[in-house]
Amino acid sequence: MMTGASQQSDPTRPKRSRARTFVPLGIAAWLVLEIWLLTLVADVAGGLTVFLLLVAGVVVGGAVVKRGGRRAWQSLAGSMRPGAEEPAARPGSSFTMLGGLLLMVPGLVSDVAALVCLFPPTRALLRRRAESALSRRMGFVPGSPSDPFQQAREQWERPEQGTVIQGEVIRDGDDPGRDGDGEPGPGLRPRDRG
Repeated sequence: MMTGASQQSDPTRPKRSRARTFVPLGIAAWLVLEIWLLTLVADVAGGLTVFLLLVAGVVVGGAVVKRGGRRAWQSLAGSMRPGAEEPAARPGSSFTMLGGLLLMVPGLVSDVAALVCLFPPTRALLRRRAESALSRRMGFVPGSPSDPFQQAREQWERPEQGTVIQGEVIRDGDDPGRDGDGEPGPGLRPRDRG
């Protein structure tokens, strides 16, 4: 008789993904690092300085998110107006907003990551990397004919070109196998009546 429960792997149970294993560990390590760095800075500069740094990060981050959100909204609204000139592209608004959110998170490592997202040369580098990763993962290149957003923009710009569905109209009482003259339709053979 066994006294302890033995762990057996269930073959029907799906394996745990790497992300589900390592993301919580990474978040825990990041939190420990942030707290450790804040205590080091508090020892050197004082607790009030750390508190003011955290409050300034929240205020500046909120302003950056507001500004990035306003720019993204204006760009979206401008691109949705049919016939209007497309506004100048404002690339990197998503990284601007991410940088603002990272500034709002208390901690020094998140502030450094926010500055990487907000600094224009590194933001452009991040944008190019993200576009190439998305194009590999999704299977389309932004701006190509297979780009679903490009297809939606083209449909919005030319609404007179509706979707054409090939078909045949059958009215009540009509025999679907016969055309208007009572003859069999093209590609259809007469039914046996009997």
